[in-house]
Order: sequence, then C-alpha cells, then structure tokens
Amino acid sequence: MRWTIKPVPEHDQIRILANELKVDEIIAYLLLQRGIGNYEAAKTFFRPQLSHLHDPFLMKDMEIAVKRVETAITKNENILIFGDYDVDGTTSVALVSSYLLEFYPNVATYIPDRYSEGYGVSIQGIDFASDNDFSLIIALDCGVKAVDKVAYAKEKGIDFIICDHHRPGERLPDAVAVLDPKREDCNYPYDELCGCGVGFKLIQALACNRGETIEDLLPYLDLVATAIGADIVPITGENRVLANYGLQVINNCPRAGFQAIIDQIKKRELTITDVVFIIAPRINAAGRMEHGLHAVNLLTETDLGRARELAKGIEQYNTERKGLDREITQEALLQIQENREEERFTSVVYNENWHKGVIGIVASRLTDTYYRPTLVFTKSGDKLAASARSVKGFDVYNALLGCADCIEQFGGHKYAAGLTLLEEQYDNFKAQFEKVVSETIDHNLLTPEIVVDARLELDQITPKLLRILKQFAPFGPGNMAPVFMIENLRDTGYAKRVGQEGKHLKLSLAKDGGKSIGAIGFNLGDKLPLVAHKKTFSAVFSIDENEWNGKVSLQLKLRDLR
Repeated sequence: MRWTIKPVPEHDQIRILANELKVDEIIAYLLLQRGIGNYEAAKTFFRPQLSHLHDPFLMKDMEIAVKRVETAITKNENILIFGDYDVDGTTSVALVSSYLLEFYPNVATYIPDRYSEGYGVSIQGIDFASDNDFSLIIALDCGVKAVDKVAYAKEKGIDFIICDHHRPGERLPDAVAVLDPKREDCNYPYDELCGCGVGFKLIQALACNRGETIEDLLPYLDLVATAIGADIVPITGENRVLANYGLQVINNCPRAGFQAIIDQIKKRELTITDVVFIIAPRINAAGRMEHGLHAVNLLTETDLGRARELAKGIEQYNTERKGLDREITQEALLQIQENREEERFTSVVYNENWHKGVIGIVASRLTDTYYRPTLVFTKSGDKLAASARSVKGFDVYNALLGCADCIEQFGGHKYAAGLTLLEEQYDNFKAQFEKVVSETIDHNLLTPEIVVDARLELDQITPKLLRILKQFAPFGPGNMAPVFMIENLRDTGYAKRVGQEGKHLKLSLAKDGGKSIGAIGFNLGDKLPLVAHKKTFSAVFSIDENEWNGKVSLQLKLRDLR
C-alpha cells in the first residue's frame, strides 16, 4: 500500500474556521480539505436541504422532454419506460414508471435481456414497442450513444426521450430530447448525476409543470439514493442532498420492496455502505441471473406480502450469484497465475463458459487482487463480451478508445466499462490493450493507495469526535470517510488473529503508556508479526464503533500497518 497524506491546510485557516464554527481544529482541518471554508458552506454540508436541488429546467432539452410527455398524455399515447438491467437502470425504470402511473395508466416497462439483447437500447425493445403500439420510449441510464437504434425507432414512428449520464459519442441520437448533463452543450450546474438522478430531474420537471412540490417527490428518493450508491458516483453537491434524503426514506418509510429486503437481512439503520453492499447486490442479482424486470417488479410492488414473495425469489438469485462469483473468480485467478511469465500492466482473461451475469464482479475481484486494469471475457452469442474495471486514477474508458479498431461496441465510465468484440479479434485486442495501458499508466498507480486525511493522536479519539464525523456522511467518492494515521503505536499484548482461517487482526492499541483503544483489521491477519511482542508500528485507520453484549465502545478500523 502507498500511504499518501493529503495537503495540510494553512494553520490560520484552520484556527479561523474552528472559531467560526465553534468546533475542534481537527474538524475544521477536515472541512477545509473538502473545500468547506466558511459557516455557510459548512451549513450546506452538514444540513443538506431539498431547496439546494437545482432547477431541472436548467438541463438542456428538459422543456422539450416535458412537453412531449404531456402531449403523449393528452393524446392518450402508450409510453414505454426502457432501462438498463443493472441497479441504476432498474431503479430508474421503477422511479419514472411509478411516478407516471400515479396519474396516467398507459405506461409499461421494458428491461433488455442481458444475454439475448445486451446493454442499452435494443432492436428487440424497439420492435416490442412497435408491435404493441407504443409511440414514445423514455430510455433511462442508456441511449446517449444509440444513434442507429433511435433512427430505426424513428422510421417506425416511435419518439425517444433519453435520460443518460454516460459520455456522449461524437454525434447525439436524433431523439426528441437528450437529457444528459455530460453533453458539451448542456450548462446544468452538476454533471455527476447517475442515470436514476437524471430520471429524477425529469419527474421533478414534470411535477413542477403539474403544480407539485419537491416534497411530493420525497417517497421516490429511496430509489435515487440506492442508484447513487450502487453506481459509485460522487456523493457531492446534488447527489449528497438526494442520497441524504433517500437514506432517510429507506430507514423511516421504505417502499414495500426495500422493506421486504430489510426484513430478510434484519438490520436496523442502513448507511450508504449498507445500500451498496446489501441492497444493491440483491437488486443486481435479478438481471445477472434471470431478468432485470424481476427487480423492477419488486421495486414497484405496493403490497408488502407480495413484495416479500418477490424478495425471496431475488434472494435465491443472489445466493446463486455468490456461488458462481466464487467459482469463476478462482478459475480466473488460476488463469492469470498460469500465464504470468512476465510483468504485465493488465489482467485479461477469457472462458467461453463463464456466466455473463457475474463477469463484472469477477473483474472487480481480480482488480482487488492484482491491482491492474482488468477485463473478463465470456462468449455472448457469436461474439465475446467483457466487463472492464480499473485501478484508482486510470481511465479505462480512454484506454478502450485506444483499442477501438479491435472492438465492436463499448461504453462506460472512467473505472468501469463493457464491450463486445469478434472472437478472432481477442488476441489482437489483448495485445493492444496491454500496449496502450503500459504506455499511458503512471506506474505508481499499480500499487494500491490509501489517502490519509490527517495525523491524529490517541487522546484525540473521543465519542464527541465520532459523533461529529458521523455527520460528514453519507460517504462516497468525493466525500470519503476520514482516514487517519498514528505513528509509534504498540499493542498492549492482546494482538491475535481472529475470524475464519485467522484472516482478521484484533488489537488493543496504546502509545507511551497512555489510554488504550480496541482495533480490528479486516484481512490483515498476516500482519500479526509486525505488531507482536509490543513492537512499535504506524497505522492508518478510520474511527468506528464496536457493539458487543449491548455495550458500544470506540474502536479503530485498521486499513494498513507499517
């Protein structure tokens, strides 16, 4: 691990902000690192308000989109809500369809089949719309690069409204409206919305047009918060407001589908991390193992009894997904080990029998293990399909652009992408991807980095500090949970390996004979020799709570030791 300490704010700034906010200097220090330098900025950060959301009509084409939806309603047209099969797509479809169905009945949903149709707008979906007399398709979390598909729909007399957040290609589709804050000609103040966030801006604009207020839309924010967490978009600005209120809905008044999942996992208060690692994988499992429409059905169900039945089915898909994930990860790791005769800058593996629904998860696991830009390929019809994952700081989407002559189709983000290519191009692509990455990546990025916010002393770690740090949440990209560093620590003699196969490390830490504090290091069991026999060491950690036998105590959640 590389330990990188963030730049230290000027001491005068720290002192002035601490006095203005009446907080300890460490809090002012952390706020300044997040670009928060005065009372008003701190108030916005700690107390996000719905009033902080931007006017949806600032988004390019929004007025046109709203007019087209209202025209469809006036003319009694059939509207098809189309979305991708992942969490962002299925929550988007659930959001927009359930909002429209509140006042207009001629609305149906469509999720493409991951295996027969693949990602994004599909010919089959357009044919379905044509065969069933749909004259308007609202595409969510996809469509901004579907130039040919939208043209095909137009030939059939079907209009498109696109709500996307991916980077557009050189040419926009000829849709009625293209809502995408990443459009170069869009001046919307915040361009980090997820697909469901863009869908929310559409219903916010429709609600404004119908005389409704933002408070009327609160019940939909559980879907938006889930998509924000799952799609790993920055939790800053507008996303922070949406995630904050969405979590309140999940914890206080969740829709039946979420309640059914929460009942299964028996957890009290969910954080954004719980949403990412508990809720999102279950919603995703439907599209991975069977069909994304199962997730939409769960998220739009209003009867709790029926929702529990649907959640039970999705739990089964998730169990199957976990088994396949483990099996394929082992096979992929073996393949890398067998072919690692020389230092490589990428990990690219292929097996025609691997399940397409889990290759993205496997790519993430391989990236965690070898810390290289990674692609996992499988057979998909007469082509190969892959999921790409990257390491922090390296844009895998741009790397794929450099291999475009070998690729049939691709799309995605800086850290995650998907692609298809012809089988005969696989070896060419593999060599070219290695070449592009080796020539463009900063070699430091091939070692995992821990970014440290501040140095701390043990006596600064108090319940009061943790109470304030909790108010920095929700955490995520752009606002990560604070990470601290302490040097010259000693274990008090309690250090031991715990958990299955001794994977984890449990300690009781002290410094210079002062107070001790408990610590847990997940997957750090092999570091025991570093701390045994009261050797001195440094640690990076976040501050957490440990609940045991009804007692709650402070503990350090160790990230690395040195």
